[in-house]
Amino acid sequence: MRRRPTQAALLMTVFLALAGCGSGTGTGTGTATSSPPAPSPTPSPAKTYTDADLSSIVGTLKDSQGRALTVVPAAQIDQGIIKAKEILKGAVFTPPECNVFADSNSQIPEDSTYAAGTTISAADKTAIVVTAIALKDAKELTGHLEASRKAVAACGKFTAELAGQKVTTEVQEIDAATGGDQSFAALAKESLSTGEAQTSLTMTGIKGNLAATAVKAGPDVTPADAAELVQLIDTILAHG
Repeated sequence: MRRRPTQAALLMTVFLALAGCGSGTGTGTGTATSSPPAPSPTPSPAKTYTDADLSSIVGTLKDSQGRALTVVPAAQIDQGIIKAKEILKGAVFTPPECNVFADSNSQIPEDSTYAAGTTISAADKTAIVVTAIALKDAKELTGHLEASRKAVAACGKFTAELAGQKVTTEVQEIDAATGGDQSFAALAKESLSTGEAQTSLTMTGIKGNLAATAVKAGPDVTPADAAELVQLIDTILAHG
């Protein structure tokens, strides 16, 4: 029997989506030259967002069936972050190099602000989780988006043992774009040792220092579901 996503699973997805947007290492772009670089225009100050600002934006979202997303209380997000970090810390990946997925999803920058919302469809047994995250430095978002793309290309199939479960995942980047400055989308097929299976579609869009990620998970999710996620993401990025 196919089961509906549990609240714990949704909180885990919230954390992974937030970390997927905002973590990652910075990338150096400077090189030694014989003469100083030409001065560049002073960039405009990055927009700032409070958690309340982002929660208000997420609270306006509706899925393709017209259902309003339920904003996840900040306390529940924080609980999910703590629990997910504990689970990822003890995860064992095969092949070992695919541990990059745990490494890249283990931190959320302290200076970030974020919010999340969820909606569940009992009819088609799917769940959608949408997160919005803002950082002071937009380069952090760009750097991690590229890191995610490289990780998916290098680890198309891997097994993770976590929280007493063995999960085999096949993931591939798909051709789908948001209205943001940059986009990334990937489809993952997950098989549990219990015999259960699930497919999740993850999309991220970035505009300036604001990023939005939408994840749709269920037994019959396909790349065609990207259009619904794009609409949710673009609604958030319109505030960037």
